[in-house]
Amino acid sequence: MGFDTLQDKLVHSLRKVQGKSQLSEKNMDDTLKEIRVALLEADVNYGVVKDFLNRIKEESIGQNVLNSVDPGQLLIKIVHDELVKLLGSDDTELKLKDNGLSVIMVVGLQGTGKTTQIAKIAKLLKEKRNKKVLMIAGDTIRMAAVDQLVTLGREIGVEVYRDDISKGTIKIVKDGLQYAKDGGFDVALVDTAGRLHIDEELMKELSDLKALIKPDEILLTVDALTGQDIVNVAKSFNDLLSVSGLIVTKFDGDSKGGGVLSVKAITSVPIKFTGVGEKVDDIEVFHPDRLAQRILGMGDVVTFVEKAQEQFDEKEAERSAKRFMSGKFTMDDLLKQLEATQKMGPIASLMKMIPGMGEMAKQMENTDADKQLIKVKAIIQSMTKEEREDPSIMRNSHKRRIASGSGTSINDVNRLLNQYERMKKMMKQMSSLRGGFPGLFG
Repeated sequence: MGFDTLQDKLVHSLRKVQGKSQLSEKNMDDTLKEIRVALLEADVNYGVVKDFLNRIKEESIGQNVLNSVDPGQLLIKIVHDELVKLLGSDDTELKLKDNGLSVIMVVGLQGTGKTTQIAKIAKLLKEKRNKKVLMIAGDTIRMAAVDQLVTLGREIGVEVYRDDISKGTIKIVKDGLQYAKDGGFDVALVDTAGRLHIDEELMKELSDLKALIKPDEILLTVDALTGQDIVNVAKSFNDLLSVSGLIVTKFDGDSKGGGVLSVKAITSVPIKFTGVGEKVDDIEVFHPDRLAQRILGMGDVVTFVEKAQEQFDEKEAERSAKRFMSGKFTMDDLLKQLEATQKMGPIASLMKMIPGMGEMAKQMENTDADKQLIKVKAIIQSMTKEEREDPSIMRNSHKRRIASGSGTSINDVNRLLNQYERMKKMMKQMSSLRGGFPGLFG
């Protein structure tokens, strides 16, 4: 995720007030100053940062944070809630018709991964929403775009409508939509031409196309690596087309993330999807509350469980999730989750979704992740049943035996035990803030 540096700084600043029985005005002001610096360094728009901090201060005064029973926890909840509002707390689901053909027009500059994202959304709608989807190859500028869409369509099992590009975008899309209606399709995804920059010719073509097809959704692809330029591009397209949502690509890159945090506040255009990799499965429906949790170092248990449910028995995944959320999980539960990650995708990125495992995730990013996971599994498997149930019973003699049996060091064992305790502590804290995490605890 492109917020690692921001996450480290926010977690560090909030950790100073966490667990304190009382906060002073100076302590709180110092914390807000650190948050301000962290956001500005992440390239968040200055005006957005100013409004964000003012709202936190107003909420803190209104809820009397300084005199509350647990002021640190309450301040964290307020920061979390304001992050959700900043990212857009309204519904980010696609607006599809219950009956008849829904039309989604996808626009964007060249190089933002527009054509690939269309295929990702098509696959998601086909498999998760059980929709009959048609992709229409309407990009007549980039010659390879049509062939690319056809190749992707073949890979995901979704039909592509194509025609001679000399007929022009308007004619091709018009005929494609008629084909979709005649064929009983539920959704038509329309690929459009892009440019390397915004120009009058591009915008006129897109405006004319919108007037013709009257789409239910207009989605704009923007590149997370372009920082604040996301806002400028979104504003330009939105002023002309009234864009209904953004697809933020390269969301797994090393961007500062400021554009993503600023765009909804400035343009009022919500983020609907994030592209998190090159494969056709690497797309996520955007959930502001889940990203807020990730930014604050709380992981993303809901997304993790959803990914697990795709690979494992639903009842087992639900049981495991409840144990994690209650903070009552054992080393055996942790072992099952670690084994699950091997089937679910890139290990390091998945580890970041588990609260308290950020440090291990960073270690895995800097080393061979599979080897690191093998080492952790070996340590757990070298424990007795009693030790897995309650690691607190372990003494140095136990740790020496486990290190010897797993081919690791006592430092490796201690590191895993410390991470396990952090996970338990963080999950208990999240449980105590249920009201602040809608959708996480049901």
